[in-house]
Amino acid sequence: MYALIVPASTPFVLLIAVMALSWWEDHILPPSTEPAESPAEAPLTPAAPAQLPELARVDTTLTGEVAGR
Repeated sequence: MYALIVPASTPFVLLIAVMALSWWEDHILPPSTEPAESPAEAPLTPAAPAQLPELARVDTTLTGEVAGR
């Protein structure tokens, strides 16, 4: 009977721990006085979208020959 209590209560214990840490962070820790850091430079964007390889036709891959050619 007692062997079932620990595995069944584990998710609730973890949830309580996360909620307690969240409360502790909100109420006990001093507020951050530093402003959030902004990124130094804009993220790089690719000049052109990546070209995806063309997929083989289903009938070609099943029979090994090119249908319709």
